[in-house]
Amino acid sequence: MTDPISAPAAPVTAAPAAFDPHALPPLRDVIARFGLEARKSLGQNFLLDLNLTGRIARSANLPAGTTAIEVGPGPGGLTRALLATNAVKVIAIERDRRFIEALQDVIEASEGRLSIVEADALTVDPEELAPAPRAIVANLPYNVATPLLLGWLARIEAYVSLTLMFQKEVADRLVAKPGSKAYGRLSVITQWRSDARVLFNLPPRAFTPPPKVESTVVHLTPRSNPEPADWRALEQVTAAAFGQRRKMLRQSLKSLGNAETLLEETGIAPTARAEEIDVAGFAALARAFRARTPAEPPPERGA
Repeated sequence: MTDPISAPAAPVTAAPAAFDPHALPPLRDVIARFGLEARKSLGQNFLLDLNLTGRIARSANLPAGTTAIEVGPGPGGLTRALLATNAVKVIAIERDRRFIEALQDVIEASEGRLSIVEADALTVDPEELAPAPRAIVANLPYNVATPLLLGWLARIEAYVSLTLMFQKEVADRLVAKPGSKAYGRLSVITQWRSDARVLFNLPPRAFTPPPKVESTVVHLTPRSNPEPADWRALEQVTAAAFGQRRKMLRQSLKSLGNAETLLEETGIAPTARAEEIDVAGFAALARAFRARTPAEPPPERGA
């Protein structure tokens, strides 16, 4: 990872200097000037409407003094909007070097509040970039959105909040309830570690180029009293259960060992199916499973 690129730092104050996102050249002009066509291989779709990027930034509701960490700033629409919030500093992680040069005007206008880190976000620990309080606000590249989210959820207590844009299908899974078709492993892990709520949807036409799917902004905050469970054990239990979601748990959990005993210990009916079990039920299964097997370390970032 390279050193952050930033302007000389201004003194930290409780109220950052006013920043006008519209005072800089229009984003379409920036794209044309630097030849910044979106690359499908990097999951790039640009959100150029500053009214929409402003809505995302405001919906994060960042407390004064918070550092906002952004992933994939691209031409800088959301970056500008974050600089217009209470964020004392904005740190943008960008792996595509083309955009770093294009963001220099924003860096200069930020009066020391914007830093760019040239790196792959999958290899970066945001906790090393900024002290608490910190929050992540990002229009995530769809091709890496889920692994990024899982990495942050493993340490979500380190963040004030996560305000993230996903394709709508993924967002629906994050907030799905037991009994619904969208309910699955991602639902359980997300709701175990966080309180997640959908904020609003954005149509494909809001982006350049338009993706083939609708997008959704989701706000996640650390759950104050999560069910006690081991991360690896919960992953293994949910993988087994939802890997054969149409089968009864006494069958789908066989790969974990004595499924009947696990279910008996947790008071879950052997004839139940994965989609019927709530987060507390899966946490209980994870505890019972871990009691029989050696604990493993939590997943490393990028693993």
